[in-house]
Amino acid sequence: MKKINIFKGIGVALVTPFLESGDVDIDSLRTLVNGVLAEGVDFLCVLGTTAETPCLSSEERKLVMEVVAEENKGRIPLLLGCGGNDTREVCHFLRTTNLDAYQGVLIVTPYYNRPSQEGLFQHYKAIADASPLPIVLYNVPTRTGVNLQPQTTLRIAETCNNVVAIKEASGNLEQIDEILKNAPLGFEVLSGDDSLTMEMIRMGAVGVISVIGNASIHDFTNLVRFSINADFPKAESLQEKLQDMYKLLAVDGNPSGIKALLSEQGKIQNILRLPLVPARAETQKKIHQYLLNL
Repeated sequence: MKKINIFKGIGVALVTPFLESGDVDIDSLRTLVNGVLAEGVDFLCVLGTTAETPCLSSEERKLVMEVVAEENKGRIPLLLGCGGNDTREVCHFLRTTNLDAYQGVLIVTPYYNRPSQEGLFQHYKAIADASPLPIVLYNVPTRTGVNLQPQTTLRIAETCNNVVAIKEASGNLEQIDEILKNAPLGFEVLSGDDSLTMEMIRMGAVGVISVIGNASIHDFTNLVRFSINADFPKAESLQEKLQDMYKLLAVDGNPSGIKALLSEQGKIQNILRLPLVPARAETQKKIHQYLLNL
């Protein structure tokens, strides 16, 4: 049976804006969602890494889920990040939570536990059995401490009919190529790294879950569109233009970089929750200058 993945093109991993009080800034979140929608993106990723999800309470996560769904009004698909390192807890969440406004779930590899490849397979198999929605795997070894090897990714995809895609943020193009060449029918790859998106689409990926997309940078939107349409000369020109911004967003970590950029645009306050802190003043100054040049 062919898998059907609706998460293609430009997806945005939404940040969580905060007030000076430390509370979630609901008004800025609503404005951010509508601004991204106006850019013409294809789907939103809610409560992923960029949202500082580990530092949100269960009540705050529920609030963010509801606010994004209210603003989206069913216009584009919503992908909910709800992975964790406790398989039983993730399964319980999926079985007991109202997910009617969402069309899929993003499940990151377990962090800190550092399971074996067999443990990763069994983790995802249990979650697939529990999930009422299609699943996008999320491999980001620099954050989790474990790499979902291509053989395991393919085994999960072949075994679990509702696992439809993977967000690959390993940065290992050889590994990604192995998945692309051997994937079961309909199983697709999404870039988890803005700077590698053009190259990954050239290889066969179907889109990106983007950080820079929060800022509605038209050049990046156009780069993804050109890449999907195989107009790589135009995409390469934009890639060269965006290289400095990719580096600025990464130098102090995510989401420190994107929040610095969004604050320069006047869209949110530059506030993060500990243990994360804002980007350095030097980085903020360079982002400011980049926007002036842009």
